[in-house]
Amino acid sequence: MAEAPRPALPNLSLAERAWRIRRNALRMGEVQGQGYIAQALGIADVLAVAYFHALSYRPHEPEWEGRDRFLLSIGHYAIALYAALIEAGVLPEDELETYGGDDSRLPMSGMAAYTPGMEITGGSLGHGLGIAVGMALGLKRKRSRSFVYTLFSDGELDEGSVWEAAMAAGSHRLDNLIGIVDVNNMQADGPSTQIMNFEPLVPKFEAFGWLVQRVDGNDLEALVTAFDLARHATVTRPRIIICDTRMAKGVPFLEERERNHFLRVEPEEWARALDVLDQGRPA
Repeated sequence: MAEAPRPALPNLSLAERAWRIRRNALRMGEVQGQGYIAQALGIADVLAVAYFHALSYRPHEPEWEGRDRFLLSIGHYAIALYAALIEAGVLPEDELETYGGDDSRLPMSGMAAYTPGMEITGGSLGHGLGIAVGMALGLKRKRSRSFVYTLFSDGELDEGSVWEAAMAAGSHRLDNLIGIVDVNNMQADGPSTQIMNFEPLVPKFEAFGWLVQRVDGNDLEALVTAFDLARHATVTRPRIIICDTRMAKGVPFLEERERNHFLRVEPEEWARALDVLDQGRPA
């Protein structure tokens, strides 16, 4: 059985897709005057490669049974995933203006019951990988060729449930499961490695039976190579891509700001951030 084709979308480069995802996120942040924008800008390259290179899905049929599942464990990153789903055509662009408002399908923390393309309700951190293990097991039992991707954060590595799920995935040899860790080294209480040092990550996941890659999460070429290997490797093991990202990537004056979990952006700075981003639009 041939693998399902990628969705038929306008032929734009991955760099252009990542730029547009960042722009969508900034526009949503401007609507509410807040949002986890530093994380959204940092993870945009990963989402561009996921949605415009790796995943099989149908934009106008988000519950298509043959789709790959993309699970957002980090519920507060919803602004980033909405930005990607808008760019992918799963959500209409005009809903961007409703972000975080009453009766919006785009709540500030991701909820599967509200938003097409949002596979799980995130927010209580540390659960996404466990849910992904269950989904991957279920798909295997149905003899599905679909993959389960799950994006989780370095802060979630403090949770024992993540490592229990990692052990289960290795034990069941879930080669249809692809984990993605956003390592931006920042969580609510401070730098992640200072709160509870999770390094060295590569040998830890290898010891749990995973195929492990670690890449610059803002390098599109490296991400494409990593996503391709994760999907097409012939080993019977779960796969994980550890992505080192830079918070607020693409807007230098925000990148240089003192790093914290919830980056403060002043009301007049949203328009400035969009202008700066536009100046760096890919050719």
